[in-house]
Amino acid sequence: MATKINKNWIVLAAALGIGALAAFGARNYLSGQVAEIEARERNKATVQVVVAKANLEKGARISADTVAVRPVPAEWAHSGSLTPEQFGRAEGALLAYPANAGEPVLWAQLEGQRAPTFSARLAQGRRAVTVPVDEISSLSGMVEPGDLIDIVVSAKKDSRSFTFTLLQSVLVLATGTRASQQENDADGRARSFTTITLDTTPEDARRIIAARDVGRVTALLRAPNDTGSVSQKRSDALALLGLADGVAGAASSVPVIYGGGPIGEGQNIAMHRRGKGSDVDNSD
Repeated sequence: MATKINKNWIVLAAALGIGALAAFGARNYLSGQVAEIEARERNKATVQVVVAKANLEKGARISADTVAVRPVPAEWAHSGSLTPEQFGRAEGALLAYPANAGEPVLWAQLEGQRAPTFSARLAQGRRAVTVPVDEISSLSGMVEPGDLIDIVVSAKKDSRSFTFTLLQSVLVLATGTRASQQENDADGRARSFTTITLDTTPEDARRIIAARDVGRVTALLRAPNDTGSVSQKRSDALALLGLADGVAGAASSVPVIYGGGPIGEGQNIAMHRRGKGSDVDNSD
């Protein structure tokens, strides 16, 4: 009987141990998943918008006492949201529609106010430059306002073709006439476009304009959180395709003797490897 009881205790202890290990493993797994999700959220690009501090009724006045600034993911920010830079223009305005606590205040909610011009989207010292692109280089219309792209240029110089990355992680302000991601055509499909408008520095804007004159500009779409740097080395187009050797031609296999002197030991070995029977005069 004692032996039977001991075995039961052993089985129970083993079960408890397995359960504890399973619980420990599950806890570690869940903690890792939570940490990964939090890290992704922290790395998301955010923008500052003006939000209501509390529930505001129609007729409430916009002021520092009624609103605050909150960062929100750029992909969720409404294109008509009031930003801290625009607050001076809206301060003192009355709400034409109620605003809930924590929600962004929209220009459309303000009495007698309209959304600022497109130029208001630019930060101080920035420039908007429009680049014409065809359906291939615009990824068949899949680029959206708010996306990040790389600008790659293909150009020719002295009968050679070169391809290189001109700019990296450039913010797309608009595609065609679209400045927001919500606009679709009558059938619900994304509108096609032949131009993209980019947020750049004045110097980068000049470089893009110059690139349009000397070559072809192509947009490469980046993942939302991809901030990695890529090489900006100027590469020969044929070399990129593995065709440079074929174009340049093979080097001659016939040794060249300069000065009429005797063939050295190294040259004798090289000729021996290329085959015997060559009629070469070694005399002075």
